[in-house]
Amino acid sequence: MAVAILGTDALSIPTGITGADEQDNITITKKAIAQVKELRAQNGIPDDHGLRVGVKGGGCSGLSYTLGFDAASNETDLVLDADGIKVLIDSKSMFYLMGVTLDFSDGLMGRGFVFNNPSATKTCGCGSSFGV
Repeated sequence: MAVAILGTDALSIPTGITGADEQDNITITKKAIAQVKELRAQNGIPDDHGLRVGVKGGGCSGLSYTLGFDAASNETDLVLDADGIKVLIDSKSMFYLMGVTLDFSDGLMGRGFVFNNPSATKTCGCGSSFGV
């Protein structure tokens, strides 16, 4: 499973799921990767901890994204590598995250991680919840 570099801006990571194609890859921008590494260093989080990316019920549009560090993967996790960062995605969340791009914004409209999800049919104004 090879990671494709999209120019100098992002990594496209195959999910490894049977039947998935390139459109289903998880994309993480270099800006997001740099921010994850910075957060890990600032908070003393060990390098072997993974970045857990997920989806849970809730939010004004029905589902919310989750993002945090986790010491270990679970049996049902898909474990991906993004430039040395272990990305952990549970099997239930993967259905909603296929094709998503994780970015980091530090512009005038706010600072934080941004999920761009082509499968979302509705989103809330703050961008942290979505529906399919």
